Amino acid sequence: MKVYTKTGDKGETSLFGGKRVKKSHPRIEAYGTIDELNSYIGLIRDQDVNIPRSAVLKEIQDRLFTIGAELAADPDKPQLKKPDLYESDIEYLENAIDEMEVDLQPLKYFVLPGGHTSVSFCHLGRTVCRRAERLAISLDEEDGLSDYIIVRYLNRLSDYLFVLSRKMAADLKVDENYWIPRK
Repeated sequence: MKVYTKTGDKGETSLFGGKRVKKSHPRIEAYGTIDELNSYIGLIRDQDVNIPRSAVLKEIQDRLFTIGAELAADPDKPQLKKPDLYESDIEYLENAIDEMEVDLQPLKYFVLPGGHTSVSFCHLGRTVCRRAERLAISLDEEDGLSDYIIVRYLNRLSDYLFVLSRKMAADLKVDENYWIPRK
């Protein structure tokens, strides 16, 4: 099978189920952003500081493929067989957040991204996750999504990535940069 098919050369692509849509379609933008997020998660996972969290980050990457499959599916064909996202997937993130927060100082200020390249990668992933969440909400307004679980998962994932950035900074022994408004 060749990588190039030439079927998208005129700016269209196929949804899972066969329906052709423009590559600028909100559904394509949403799952393309999930793909971008998954690439950032891979980059975050590849950081030496995250060796202890590699399995958690791999699980997140697997769930992002699940979300991508849902977003890539033709909404007019609900009978299509695709993997599901579950409440337990959200609980998994919540438990991972709780485990990391045990070792962290309480937050008193907003955290400015930066301090270490690895931490910055995590903040980039977090911002892409927030964009994916916004796109999923927009798509829900247009096509409807199943029980808003994708939006809830992405919301929790952005929380996870924020806490992970703090945990990474602590593990790397770098100071967090705080935003303290001028008075």
